[in-house]
Amino acid sequence: MKIRNLHRWNVSPADAVQIQKYLVRRLSLAYKHRPVRLIAGADIAFCSPRRAVAGVILFEYPSWRVVEHRSTRARISFPYIPGLLSFREAPLLLKTFQKLRRTPDIVFVDGHGIAHPRGIGLASHLGLFLDRPTIGCAKSRLIGDYPDPPGRAGGCSWLTYRGATVGAALRTKKDCRPVFVSPGHRIDLPAAVELTRHCLDGHRVPLPTRQADRWVGELSSPSPASQKVQ
Repeated sequence: MKIRNLHRWNVSPADAVQIQKYLVRRLSLAYKHRPVRLIAGADIAFCSPRRAVAGVILFEYPSWRVVEHRSTRARISFPYIPGLLSFREAPLLLKTFQKLRRTPDIVFVDGHGIAHPRGIGLASHLGLFLDRPTIGCAKSRLIGDYPDPPGRAGGCSWLTYRGATVGAALRTKKDCRPVFVSPGHRIDLPAAVELTRHCLDGHRVPLPTRQADRWVGELSSPSPASQKVQ
């Protein structure tokens, strides 16, 4: 898979903020509805404070058959700073996407899209480099307020921040805590929510990112546990 080169990653936190302020103007939330045949789920797990493994699983849709999976291990140099997660995790994830032989139609990321203090979370940042429709699906809220969504699976309410709608609190199974969906790049919020609903299978975390999370968790474990995609 081809990856765009938009900026260097070896930067200071202050420079990283300026890069975010520049890149946010390049985001597009316009979605061109096309057949979805390949969906990617991406996540990263830390083996130690400075070493991590990134994983990308490519699923055939709607069968959810795994057609490809890639991983990358490396040392992480950028520190953990709230709001700058993409500078810590995106370089390793991009190296992993670059290994894919096929290009996903939709990318799900365990992180935020535009529901971010500067409007460009991990999913948005990755989306710009991948130039693919990208959806952020996070387990916790970073910014904004929302009313409690309906208790049924698929129920959602809008997440607002400073007067703008930036995402949705989506109930993925009956009466469980919601996940937070936001468009990353090349997709709008209604489409991001609807596509996430198509990925629900009775668990709190939607299938693409749940499977990616499980896999990198196994890969980062010091034990010789199974490292196959389940």
